[in-house]
Amino acid sequence: MTRRKVTFANIVYRSQKMDRIVRTAQQVAPTDARVLLIGETGTGKELLANAIHSSSERSEGKFVVVNCSALPGDLLEMELFGHEKGAFTGAVYSRRGKLEQAAGGTILLDEIGEMALPVQAKLLRVLEEGVIERLGSGDSIPLDVRIIAASTQPLVRRTQDGEFLQELYYRLKEVHLNLPPLRERKEDIPVLADYFFGLYNQQYRKHIKGLSDAALQFLLRHDWPGNVRELHHVIKCAVLMNDGSDLVWLEHIPLDIHLAETARNTQQVETKANEVLDILTLDEAEKRHILRILEFTRFNKSQAANILKISRPTLDRKIEKYKLHEIRIRDKSPREL
Repeated sequence: MTRRKVTFANIVYRSQKMDRIVRTAQQVAPTDARVLLIGETGTGKELLANAIHSSSERSEGKFVVVNCSALPGDLLEMELFGHEKGAFTGAVYSRRGKLEQAAGGTILLDEIGEMALPVQAKLLRVLEEGVIERLGSGDSIPLDVRIIAASTQPLVRRTQDGEFLQELYYRLKEVHLNLPPLRERKEDIPVLADYFFGLYNQQYRKHIKGLSDAALQFLLRHDWPGNVRELHHVIKCAVLMNDGSDLVWLEHIPLDIHLAETARNTQQVETKANEVLDILTLDEAEKRHILRILEFTRFNKSQAANILKISRPTLDRKIEKYKLHEIRIRDKSPREL
């Protein structure tokens, strides 16, 4: 499908990692070099490809996106190359494929690693000869299109496994850009959040100035498995949940993010606590484990009991048994998320 045009100004970042990528993309954009974009879901591969197109001499042409993982081989072949009338049962008219529709412009082949080998072979001919053949036709149609490919996984692995044509791989990666996940460029989170606030303040008629310190620190601790797309969703929800305050507070952050962060912290604490179990007596190991959980929760007994998977009365007895109540509590005002 055709996408709206964007420019490099729509790519928001502060990190040096993204700066290097954007600078390289800006350098190659005016050329016809093929670009291979590798990055996790939600890192902005389509946005970057669109910006490359918009800054090229093909900017007046179409920018067409095809998700290669959304269709099985036969349907993807028809989607890309089109067909002639009568090519198969139900083909009552001729149809141009996405490659033809993008002629004079740019086509982004997203998740190209999922493309079936026969379709890869046909695409390789397009790159080698600059022609295509519709299904049901033996005629070659000259084609002038820039191809940008994207994948969530390094294609070199698929070439080694025989699942991706090596020659096609090398022809696609004239320029190779690896987009880092958001967890590796967390300095971009504040500027991205401000950008999304600008979008949704206008859309929802809000006047949010930014994140509270606690909310910002919480977002900086999160691992962001969904990357920028996930942050976009979180900020949108936070704006919707905001009750008129000029800042986003912790209670405005979606519950699923809180639950994910709690689960991650619990796993980290249990892992660290288990490191000493093999060299301590059973009582000493239990004492240290309970103490670490209590310190982690800042002596919030209810939360500690939940992590330890014991009842509150049982925890109280163990605290008395090991005289943990005598330990000085540095922070008597635990913050519960």
